[in-house]
Amino acid sequence: MSLPKDPFMLMSYINTQLRDNYDSFDRLCDSLDVDKISILKSLEAIDFHYNPELNQFK
Repeated sequence: MSLPKDPFMLMSYINTQLRDNYDSFDRLCDSLDVDKISILKSLEAIDFHYNPELNQFK
């Protein structure tokens, strides 16, 4: 799975996937076989953090 490299595009893609297809970030990562830590680092660099209660990055 190739994810967007731009952090803002990545955030948009991940949040859309979470909203439409997955009930948690862990399930998204497992299903898409992507590296959870690299996604977290990319999004934290632009001050977005996963909120499990909302199931989205804010």
